[in-house]
Amino acid sequence: EVQLVESGGGLVQPGASLRLSCVASGFTFSSNAMAWFRQAPGKGLEWVSGINRGGDRTTYVDSVKGRFSISRDNAKNTLYLQMNSLKPEDTAVYYCAKSWTASISTTIDDYDLWGPGTQVTVSS
Repeated sequence: EVQLVESGGGLVQPGASLRLSCVASGFTFSSNAMAWFRQAPGKGLEWVSGINRGGDRTTYVDSVKGRFSISRDNAKNTLYLQMNSLKPEDTAVYYCAKSWTASISTTIDDYDLWGPGTQVTVSS
């Protein structure tokens, strides 16, 4: 079955860290760029970070630069998002997504497979 499954979300205090994982199955994981998106309560879907198929290029939305780090292990078919110094405004459902291209894209229409999401809540 072709799918993405995220894990690692939770409730944390401001300043804490979380590591999200996304396990892929049913397709050749190393062939496609991947990304993390998020959707905060009452807001639209936001692209957060992307990584190319080889894992040597990454990009981030300005609001998470220096705090979040995206990586992938193609041998384990797994995408990661290390989130440090979390803020209340990072509260959202986080989704991993597969691009139909090998290069990073910030365009939602370039992603053709999505996971169900994992909730991240940052609150004191």
